[in-house]
Amino acid sequence: MKTESRLEKVLAAGHLAVTSECGPPRGAMPDKVREKGRHLLGIVDAVNVTDNQTAMVRMSSLAASVILKQEGLNPLFQMVTRDRNRLAMQADILGAYSLGIDTMLCLSGDHTKFGDHPMAMNVHDIDSIQLIQMVKAMRDESKFQGGAEIKGAPKMFIGAAANPFADPFELRVLRLAKKIAAGADFIQTQCIFNVDKFEKWMEGVCARGLHKKCYILAGVTPIKSVGAARYMKTKVPGMDVPQEIVDRMASVPKEKQPEEGVAICVETMERLKKVEGVAGFHIMAIDWEEKVKEIVERAGLLPRPQV
Repeated sequence: MKTESRLEKVLAAGHLAVTSECGPPRGAMPDKVREKGRHLLGIVDAVNVTDNQTAMVRMSSLAASVILKQEGLNPLFQMVTRDRNRLAMQADILGAYSLGIDTMLCLSGDHTKFGDHPMAMNVHDIDSIQLIQMVKAMRDESKFQGGAEIKGAPKMFIGAAANPFADPFELRVLRLAKKIAAGADFIQTQCIFNVDKFEKWMEGVCARGLHKKCYILAGVTPIKSVGAARYMKTKVPGMDVPQEIVDRMASVPKEKQPEEGVAICVETMERLKKVEGVAGFHIMAIDWEEKVKEIVERAGLLPRPQV
């Protein structure tokens, strides 16, 4: 599938792709989106724009994507199945594509009980795998999910997420295979701290030839402090932070911890470059966008390729 997506062109040309993230603000603050975007311009191939992440109300992913597009970035429009039914989702996909947004990520979304509106209904009219199928049918068959023909199909480059660390581990590769069979063109993984376990997952991925059917972007996160490392280790479901990472962060003075977190991130990327099937990186520097340039530079991935 050839789309207009810059991310697809970079991957198809065989370059290691780099994506990052821009969480929309919790208010009508377009300048906040622009400010975050400025740190990423020319540094990454696409910018994920989260959709009411952690089940907290934020500016819509679609609106924030449009603002980033106006600033010259390539937004990666995220959509969760939690908040809308299939009519609303298809309408937003058509709207996004009409506004020049050609890359998206299909997700289920965190349960509302984790956010600030625990009383809100979870819609989940369809799940993330059915969302992938729906976007693919809209693109490749010019068909709405109800069967009617689309005039002016949205030619989206379709992404999905994978968590190599969730339990049961032995089902992780099968779940990835289902997303690829549904139509995912690329995958972004959960942040990787336990590289050994990730390598084991990738062995299973490559054994099934899944890395040849889909581009896999390895997720990395710079840790700001030992407190953040401990929080991710104990409080974030599906996150695997080995004790040695916590100990390493604890071994340096508080003011040096952000620097150490960046060093760990760059070292992880260097190791992941050697893993068969890794097609690029997704750098999740949450509210720390100003560090992304340094990370990409130190990992030897600047300047970004012209495609």
